[in-house]
Amino acid sequence: MEYNWKFKNFDELTNRELYRILKLRVEVFVLEQECLYPELDDKDYDCLHLWAEQDGNIVAYTRLVPAGISYPQPSIGRVIVAKEARGTGLSQLLMHKSIAATLEAFGPQDIQIGAQFHLKSFYEKLGFEQNSEPYPDYGILHIDMTKSIIK
Repeated sequence: MEYNWKFKNFDELTNRELYRILKLRVEVFVLEQECLYPELDDKDYDCLHLWAEQDGNIVAYTRLVPAGISYPQPSIGRVIVAKEARGTGLSQLLMHKSIAATLEAFGPQDIQIGAQFHLKSFYEKLGFEQNSEPYPDYGILHIDMTKSIIK
């Protein structure tokens, strides 16, 4: 499958792009996962936004967060693949692109994520290692994981 990849900082996003990104985030995290949490957390302004489009629809998205905002290290968050695109390998492609973009944007630093616990093995296959005990985050069990870049 072919995807149109886009990568922008907040000020470069068009109104329509921002609306479609937020719509997907709400559809997956709030409606599908029934997670009531502060989606609009004021972090988007400082982040980079990476997404894939197919046939004019956003089918995958991540938010790349600079060091010092969510964690001491840069992080990748709001990892989403639209329901209709799951099971296609897009999630792995999305994360590979996100890791590369994070390293390019923020330099060679370890990358931290707050992963949903049931996705632990997915992230381990990408080189992330668990570094916290499981904890509830707005009703969904999470763990902190780090991908060591500098050893």
